[in-house]
Amino acid sequence: MKNKISLISRILLFLSAGLTIVILFLPIWSIYLDAPQYPEGLEMHIWANKLSGDVEIINGLNHYIGMKTIHVEDFKEFVVLPYMLIALATYFLVAAFVGTKRWLNIAFVLLVAFGVGVMIDFWIWLYDYGHELDPSAPIKVPGMSYQPPLIGFKQLLNFGAYSIPALGGWLAIITGGLLFIGVMIESKILKKFKKNKLTVVSLLMVGLTQFSCGSKQVEPIRLNTDGCDFCKMTISDGRFGVEIITTKGRVYKFDDLKCMLNYVNENESTEIASYYINNYLGNNELIDATNAFYLHHVSLNSPMRGNFAAFVAESAAKEYSQEIEADILTWNEILQSKANTNEGNHDNEHEDHSHHEHH
Repeated sequence: MKNKISLISRILLFLSAGLTIVILFLPIWSIYLDAPQYPEGLEMHIWANKLSGDVEIINGLNHYIGMKTIHVEDFKEFVVLPYMLIALATYFLVAAFVGTKRWLNIAFVLLVAFGVGVMIDFWIWLYDYGHELDPSAPIKVPGMSYQPPLIGFKQLLNFGAYSIPALGGWLAIITGGLLFIGVMIESKILKKFKKNKLTVVSLLMVGLTQFSCGSKQVEPIRLNTDGCDFCKMTISDGRFGVEIITTKGRVYKFDDLKCMLNYVNENESTEIASYYINNYLGNNELIDATNAFYLHHVSLNSPMRGNFAAFVAESAAKEYSQEIEADILTWNEILQSKANTNEGNHDNEHEDHSHHEHH
């Protein structure tokens, strides 16, 4: 029949139904908090029917700035949301069996409407949560309001808050992508590619994967403005700056490779997704630190005397190394050297302690 959809689109509907059911058993959204007094960070995960994580600790902290405490029973959404997900999954399944364009298109529209509705509801909750502060709270927030981020990062006093989809949220985005692929396949837009549907699906899936799972973008270091997250000095030399991005998307900046290594050593629980460092020959140009070539020499005179210089090309590092008579190092060699140094320091501390007890 003319309105019947292809086997590929039916499979996409079946997959969408399965993923929607899986979302019921996974956290959908995550909010992370970090501050100097909580180096390992705090986290709260929002599921379809509950909250998990450090909810009680977060409630205790929120008391100091007058925010309302968070209780599962206060959210009617936790009663309704599971049924809505089951209803969506059921519709996707029926649409796969019916197999018409109309049912497929409605499936996509329903999921988009559901996603938009959930995000609006979440934003309203965040607004109320941050704009009804208790005026008698011990700490007064400027303006007596604070809107936690719907998505992304936001600073409040000494706390940083980061909000991002959890695994269930990413599955919901992927489900939307699968249905969109189905709609595109059955539309006139892709009619001329009808003989190459698998190729089209593959390309769209690659694009979706890049969108949903891609790494965070590097954030430029603002010289003479950004501070080092370890030594707290202002970053002023564009030849030595370093930046790390955690798996949660938080960006930390340092004025020297030494500061970054010390920070990572003192915060071993921090999961790092990527490392960047200034190209020594560039103008505050950040490059992939793991693929750079390094020189280590006292004459480099970096801000905190780490005295490491990074180069994009091995040839550039080699040319400069001849001037200062320094060996070229790789990223792994630097990390290994740092690990050995730390072990040596721990051994010395242990020996000094034993010697002190003996006397």
